[in-house]
Amino acid sequence: MNKLILTLSLIMTSITSFAQGNAELSAKIIALEKAALEQWNNGNPSGYLNISAKDVVYFDPFIEQRLDGLDKLTTLYESIRGKVHADKYEMANLLVQSVQNMAVLTFNLSSYVGTSVHKWNCTEVYRLESDGAWKIIQSHWSLTKPNLNIKFED
Repeated sequence: MNKLILTLSLIMTSITSFAQGNAELSAKIIALEKAALEQWNNGNPSGYLNISAKDVVYFDPFIEQRLDGLDKLTTLYESIRGKVHADKYEMANLLVQSVQNMAVLTFNLSSYVGTSVHKWNCTEVYRLESDGAWKIIQSHWSLTKPNLNIKFED
């Protein structure tokens, strides 16, 4: 009986420790994303470039295929440097799911420019690098409820 109690106690301690660590990790990942987004909304893509890994892959609705690597992402972002602006933004439905040295952040973003609202879905996959920094290795942006003329057959 004592072995069972000890085993259950160790399991509960591990679960509690992971939950606390997960809350701390979630806060860290969200803070990284918000800091990059703040810069992005002022026309500066450097925040995202600084937290992207060399082997990052990137999808968004304005490019036809995936971009592979930080060099290609940098080329894309430099082409729009100073052209992106949002008066304010709201991140909703933030969720960080993590295992060992990987974390996935998903959220909905509403960007406000004047009276216009642009709504996005975002998925960012972060990896813990050997230097202790969390870097984005996969970024996927899509428009929320885009105006598509797709008809599905019955």
